[in-house]
Amino acid sequence: MLFVLATNSVHTSERLCDYLGDRLAPGDAVHAVNAHPGGDATSSEDAREGENALETVAAELGSVDGVSVETHQFIRGNQPADEVLAYADEVGADEFVIGIRKRSPTGKALFGSVAQDILLGSNLPLRVVPREQV
Repeated sequence: MLFVLATNSVHTSERLCDYLGDRLAPGDAVHAVNAHPGGDATSSEDAREGENALETVAAELGSVDGVSVETHQFIRGNQPADEVLAYADEVGADEFVIGIRKRSPTGKALFGSVAQDILLGSNLPLRVVPREQV
């Protein structure tokens, strides 16, 4: 299985790795992806947080026997969800693993989210992991 894990923070990476760690088998691959729109919409702090999120995945899942881990950060002027969806298609992903945060119905209607855009734009199976413990 080739999993594309979309992450944007160390906390999200930790939760996704906790979920995925016990489900990986020898021969599986994890491609962790972080994407930002670039330009004025992306600060150096955003990029640094993204790198830290990816380093967390590499550290936590890189030691799982027989599992390969790749990390990629994209800051190319495209929408983050579009980058993640295109990457999953490019590598022939079998499944997405994404984190979501709890939001009010009003918050969901007023503010788009990368996770929501991935949910709506993907034909792949998705594993949605709450970022908060429930």
